[in-house]
Amino acid sequence: MRNERGARELEAAGGRGALAPNGKPVESVWDFPRPPRVERADWRIRVVHAGHTVVDAPYAVRVLETSQAPAYYVSDEHVDRSCLAVTTRRTGCEWKGTATYADVVVGDRRAIGACWSYPDPAPEFAAVRDHWAFYAQALDECRVDDERVAPNDGDFYGGWITVNITGPFKGARGTLAW
Repeated sequence: MRNERGARELEAAGGRGALAPNGKPVESVWDFPRPPRVERADWRIRVVHAGHTVVDAPYAVRVLETSQAPAYYVSDEHVDRSCLAVTTRRTGCEWKGTATYADVVVGDRRAIGACWSYPDPAPEFAAVRDHWAFYAQALDECRVDDERVAPNDGDFYGGWITVNITGPFKGARGTLAW
């Protein structure tokens, strides 16, 4: 491991590469690279809000960055776009470029800024073009395969925490300076 942060959590989960209860290898966010790595995940991704399935995708692209839980990006074709209300909010990522945001709206339930996309990402992140990522902390239910994910603490990072991912995770109060 490049540094000792997260060593205790990784060991408690069985160690690097051990199989977690969800059948996936144990991974520490402290082993993820900087700049981030993009990889395909052949796992079913689902997002449900107000009882409506907003996303049901047979695979995703996940972005892995040091200290952060994986962010799952699903192809536009697997998103019920009738539930997205694109906003004027924009943010910049030093690696991926400029993100655009959307609210997720189902009936009278609106999750403000619940998802984001990179319509024109940097060349190294072309795999996320025309894909959407969703904040688990803003929506009713997000799943990787059949596992309901835990949201990343805070309101900046949108990573999804599954039982095979170990922290500590950047995002909670007091961690932004890590």
